[in-house]
Amino acid sequence: MKFLRRIENQTLLAIVLAIILALIFPSLFLRFEVLGKTFLRLLKMVVAPLIFTSVFMSLVHLKDLRILERLGFRTLAYYLGTTALSVFTGLFLVNLVRPSAEITLVETPKLRALSLSDLFLGLFPENVVQSFARTEVIPIIFFAFVLALAALKVGPKAEPLKRFFEALNETLLALTRGLIRLTPMGVFFLVGALVAREGLAPLLSLAEYAGTVVLGLALHGGLTLPLLLYLFTRTNPWGYFLTVREAPFLALSTASSSATLPVTLEVAEEKARIKPEVAGFILPLGSTINMDGTALYEAVAAMFIAYSYGLKLGIFQQMLIFLTAVLASVGAAGIPSAGLVTMTLVLQSVGLPLEGLGLILAVDRFLDMLRTSVNVWGDLVGAKIIDTWFSKEA
Repeated sequence: MKFLRRIENQTLLAIVLAIILALIFPSLFLRFEVLGKTFLRLLKMVVAPLIFTSVFMSLVHLKDLRILERLGFRTLAYYLGTTALSVFTGLFLVNLVRPSAEITLVETPKLRALSLSDLFLGLFPENVVQSFARTEVIPIIFFAFVLALAALKVGPKAEPLKRFFEALNETLLALTRGLIRLTPMGVFFLVGALVAREGLAPLLSLAEYAGTVVLGLALHGGLTLPLLLYLFTRTNPWGYFLTVREAPFLALSTASSSATLPVTLEVAEEKARIKPEVAGFILPLGSTINMDGTALYEAVAAMFIAYSYGLKLGIFQQMLIFLTAVLASVGAAGIPSAGLVTMTLVLQSVGLPLEGLGLILAVDRFLDMLRTSVNVWGDLVGAKIIDTWFSKEA
């Protein structure tokens, strides 16, 4: 069948089959869960070096630092703007629906409380090798950024360094293309193991809260982002989504924007025809700081916890949640359930108990998959918008 020749269509079919078969044969999926974990590790294997080489090469290819200033400013403005819109959407819906639950709290994970100073210091690598080992995306991007600026300043003497990283970048992309062929298999076992272990019952028990988050994500991903895409590029949003759909589908299964990054770069450059220097700068940065779905989820979750404790938050407290969710999402690593960590900052900002996290753990993994997919879709929309501007200004 022609439909099944495309990797993205195979991936979508794998997700559907995994859900159905995992409900029928759960033990089988739990036994072979290692295959899904292996695929995820293979993707993570190339994340750190690919982020570094992509950012480095995109910057040294710009050559003119004035272009870099405009590119960086507009990219940051887009990311902060769309994140703010997503949080506003979440707060509007949660005030309208007012979801709450009276359920027994499960054990709350031991999370390190974050402060704004922690988030700021997290931008800078204390040990570059350690940052690569831990796949700390923002420090890696920062190091690539300053090294590229230094290479531009050195001039012709840095050409051997540029050629080395160019060859390494092309090799990593070739490796990524090979790994992409394993996507349907990896997704099948990842999703199947998740459904086999937790089933669909947790989602049903917190339906009102989960429904509010899902509706917010649907509005942001299906209305706000497509509208911005059309207004700034005159591109058909549905056609563009079909072109790049492989990345959001993979994000849905891995719940990791960082693990999905190699595929996101591939579809942006090869299928959406976005300039490598634009995609290589915007997408690695977006995989960490552009967390529209995560910020929306954090705002809804904080209000849900407040309602569940019988607390009423005023307009100023909700404004504080708004600001904190936008800023905290910048520090959310592109790994599964990273939003739970930054949720501590959001809850502490208005004095809500951290024990309230126990209310949302049952459905967090399912919602994590959805919000990560929206995050990646937002990255690709931003890349298209910035690329259109870049083409007009070139």
